[in-house]
Amino acid sequence: MLVDSHCHLDLAKDVQPAELVAEAVAQGVSHCLWVSVDLERFPKMLKTVQTFDNVFISLGIHPNTKLQQEPDVATLVTLANDPKVIAIGETGLDYFRSHGDMTWQKQRFRNHLQVAKEIGKPLIIHMREATQDTLEILRTENAAQVGGILHCFVEDWDIAQQAMDLGFYISFSGIVTFKQAKALQEVAKRLPLERMLVETDSPYLAPVPHRGKTNQPAYVRYVAQFIAELREESLEVVAQATTANFFRLFKTAVA
Repeated sequence: MLVDSHCHLDLAKDVQPAELVAEAVAQGVSHCLWVSVDLERFPKMLKTVQTFDNVFISLGIHPNTKLQQEPDVATLVTLANDPKVIAIGETGLDYFRSHGDMTWQKQRFRNHLQVAKEIGKPLIIHMREATQDTLEILRTENAAQVGGILHCFVEDWDIAQQAMDLGFYISFSGIVTFKQAKALQEVAKRLPLERMLVETDSPYLAPVPHRGKTNQPAYVRYVAQFIAELREESLEVVAQATTANFFRLFKTAVA
């Protein structure tokens, strides 16, 4: 069985979370982590996730989400203490879509790190064109205390090593299946299996052979299969390892 370690069940158009989860299970995906991007959607996420035994959620505000007022740490801690919340994020830095003074993004990131450390739940890190600043904040804020995932990883081997040194796992999305992603494929071949996770980031970034279409958790199988072939290992080996890694990291998730 596989785990989709990063999906957005509420962002898919014209399809309900229950349909996506049922299709995932039919394709051998036993569990999903439904990742939060803002607090506006969170109450509905929390209500919906109660109907599933095999879906968990995170609590976080995406780096690009614009707010009139940032919630304080105490508010985030209260929300994140729900048993269905197993992670904090997605959080991090994104200099691709946001420009100018990034002080507000960095402070939001630090607030999420404080929440994670206060309640002892791992982080889901979004890092786009902000690699060095993201890693520096993870170091200075002692993020290794809780660990987490560098989700949708697209960096080189050196960055992967730095992330692992900080106690983080590397999660590969459908991007690894893209023809031009040769450098990323080399990382997937070299990465110790015990530090690897797989994800869809659905409804975005559908893997080959569905590239350009709406992604869904069931398609994490294509990501795992592609990595298995790269590494000359079986799908079963990759599936077992990444599933074990998920539950090792997210200790409050009950299989």
